[in-house]
Amino acid sequence: MDKLPDLTVTLADGIPLKLLTLAGAPAILYFYPKADTPGCTREALDFTALAPGFAAAGAQVIGLSKDTPARLGKFAAKHGLAVRLASDDSGAVSDAFGVWGEKQLYGRTYLGLERATFLFGADGRVARAWRKVKVPGHAAEVLAAVQAL
Repeated sequence: MDKLPDLTVTLADGIPLKLLTLAGAPAILYFYPKADTPGCTREALDFTALAPGFAAAGAQVIGLSKDTPARLGKFAAKHGLAVRLASDDSGAVSDAFGVWGEKQLYGRTYLGLERATFLFGADGRVARAWRKVKVPGHAAEVLAAVQAL
């Protein structure tokens, strides 16, 4: 994926968001496996803590998972999240970014969503991609990359 795709996701409040409309300003799409699990909660809280820095840089941050919009709304409310969450329940966006596939945990192989982040410049093109993300320090690294654009 080298630019924002012409695909639509559903925000936690049920409103559709066409990803192409994010062009014109920096945008961060971060994919996470499942709402309200320890690693995913930590990542969302880290992005939330840095939300003023992303806003100052003019960047939008959107977290994507295959959870339903209702589940995402509960997740955001429970943790007071300041980042927008979106549902890729059809899997089209995950497939387009190549983040859906085989994973392994405790010797078991299963299909799941890879933790990955994509930073898009104002031109709608990928400025940086992080694959197989480790949560600690990741949001701060993404903010530094946005500020360097």
